[in-house]
This record gives sequence, structure tokens and C-alpha cells, in this order.
Amino acid sequence: QVQLVESGGGLVQPGGSLRLSCAASGSIFGYYTMGWYRQAPGKQRDWVASITSGGSTNYADSEKGRFTISRDNAKNTLYLQMNSLNAEDTAVYYCRITIGLNVYWGQGTQVTVSS
Repeated sequence: QVQLVESGGGLVQPGGSLRLSCAASGSIFGYYTMGWYRQAPGKQRDWVASITSGGSTNYADSEKGRFTISRDNAKNTLYLQMNSLNAEDTAVYYCRITIGLNVYWGQGTQVTVSS
């Protein structure tokens, strides 16, 4: 069983920055692609960014240039650095790992961008 715990969310002003973290249990962290997703109120959960075990990254178009996904395999931790935040980034942010046929999600961390 894999457990994922997100942290780092909060209230930030437009134009501000936040860094989210996702701590994973177990020793399998470094072997799999991980991703960040977000869900705004009343909307579906959308993919934000992903990173492979080798460190290759991909981003949704709206996040390119503003968000940076990274991982520290020694610490079993996934990160999302978010810059130039705007109101449309307000959502609950989730980390996810897929191991074979199993998909694991964290509980989410709320990010609110407001003045």
C-alpha cells in the first residue's frame, strides 16, 4: 500500500508563489512516474504536470513556464513549484502515482489565489 501526503498549500496573492510537496511511503518511489493534478470547485480533476523516474518532465500548456515539477528520490518526495499564480490556479492539488494497474492519490492540498 502506497500513501501519499501533500502539503504546502495555502492562501497566496495573485502573482505570488507556492511550493507543494508530496511525501510518499515505501521504497518504490523512485521507480515510477508521478504527477500533479488539480480540481477546481465544480470542475473535473485535471492533469498539471508529471515527472518520470529519470527526471523527464511534462506540463499542461497553461502551466508551462510557471510551474516546475521535481522529485527527490532519496527523500521520497515530489514537489511542485508554482510561480505567477492567478485566480484560475485556485484548486485542490493532488499528487498521484501509478504502479501497474493501481493508481494512488493523496488527500489533496488547497491552494487559493486571492487578494
